[in-house]
Amino acid sequence: MANTKSAAKSARQSVRRRARNTSVISSLKTEQKALRKALADGNAETAKAGVAKFSAALDKAAKRGVIHKNVANRKKSRLAKALAAKKA
Repeated sequence: MANTKSAAKSARQSVRRRARNTSVISSLKTEQKALRKALADGNAETAKAGVAKFSAALDKAAKRGVIHKNVANRKKSRLAKALAAKKA
């Protein structure tokens, strides 16, 4: 139990933040799984559109501090590389 009002408020805020961050991370994982499936199936058009959408979601999550910016950049790079390999 928190000993001060500020500690109690901090605890309440962290609960809200954790719920929001968990939701964002979960949706990112779902989008990534759908992209990987599209790449595996050979749907280049679907994958290309998905990569753009996923990149925007990664950037937004990194901007808000849910994930580190280097993690976002690494995931975008690997997906772009996978997409380019499928096209070739």
